[in-house]
Amino acid sequence: MDLALIDALWTVVVMVVFIGIVLWAWSGKRKQGFNEAANIPFNEDKPASSDNISKENSHG
Repeated sequence: MDLALIDALWTVVVMVVFIGIVLWAWSGKRKQGFNEAANIPFNEDKPASSDNISKENSHG
C-alpha cells in the first residue's frame, strides 16, 4: 500500500466518523437530553449572595 492510498482511506474514515457524529447530535432521540443540558445553568435555585462571599473571603 502506498502513502496516497493510506491518505485516501484515512480521509474516508474521518469523513464517515464526522457524519456519524453529526447524525448522532441532530437525532431526535438526543433532543431532550441536549435541552436538559442546555438549561443546567438556569436551574440554580438562587445565586450566591455578596454577604456569603465576603464572609468566606475574610481571614480574620
